[in-house]
Amino acid sequence: MPPPLVVLQEGDPFGKRLAGAIGAEVAQFELRRFPDGETYLRYDTPPGGRSVVILCSLDRPDGKFLPLLFAAATARDLGAKSVGLVSPYLPYMRQDRRFRPGEAVTSAYFAEFLSDQFDWLVTIDPHLHRRSSLSEIYSMRTAVLHAAPLIAEWIRKNIEFPLLIGPDEESEQWVADVGRDAGAPHLVLQKIRHGDREVDVSIPDTERWRDRTPVIVDDIISSGHTLIETVGHLVRADMKPPICVAVHGLFAEGSYQKLVQAGAARIVTSNTISHETNAIDVTSLLAVAVGELIGLPAPVASRNRRP
Repeated sequence: MPPPLVVLQEGDPFGKRLAGAIGAEVAQFELRRFPDGETYLRYDTPPGGRSVVILCSLDRPDGKFLPLLFAAATARDLGAKSVGLVSPYLPYMRQDRRFRPGEAVTSAYFAEFLSDQFDWLVTIDPHLHRRSSLSEIYSMRTAVLHAAPLIAEWIRKNIEFPLLIGPDEESEQWVADVGRDAGAPHLVLQKIRHGDREVDVSIPDTERWRDRTPVIVDDIISSGHTLIETVGHLVRADMKPPICVAVHGLFAEGSYQKLVQAGAARIVTSNTISHETNAIDVTSLLAVAVGELIGLPAPVASRNRRP
């Protein structure tokens, strides 16, 4: 019997592609709100004795979190063999230490909540900040996937004479990997952060690269302050209009429009978070990892898997 895939976000086109890639049955269930705002959930597809896979990309997570926990707890209560979570974007990685007395270390608490309900987790390029791996805070099995090869492939196929630009020192290794796979040179900028919303970046040495198309590569676009600042520098330096490429496009605080207004020629993201900029499909990447975790034959090569 195929594993049931619970697509928690209604109308998520990602769900059908992933179900097809792993040979899963898209689970039928009812999820709605009572008039007082509480969650009602009922499975039509029986989860008993089966390896249940729940798909939920956890951007803007607070409204999704309780329904997600209820879906996992119900599947387990109805006798699921195992319950796994596919969250292409994993939130609550920012607050990984107590910077001021009394603060909540939310990354650790969030990891504990999920680990209590799920047997395994698959995600792509979590923004680890000061942690070296998810295993520091997640007690369940985790598979961390790496989208750099897919980004490099997109750059190779779509941009002539690219120059890759990493927006800060943290991005150096990541941008170097993409640049090597794409066969393109790269620069890394220096960033000075003055708070959550104020960022200065160094002006890159642009003279020797004027015949190249600048491609700013980052793992995530949230408020986008660093990228907006970088785009502005490149435009003022009379470089070609830059292209911004990221794994996760959160686009908080109208950052998509701000990047366009700053002079970005194009903004491209993977489909870990649904957005009009999605041009890089991560379905095959996820399918390999899910297949391994629930014991299915891998549908495609697993060369993109990070150990």
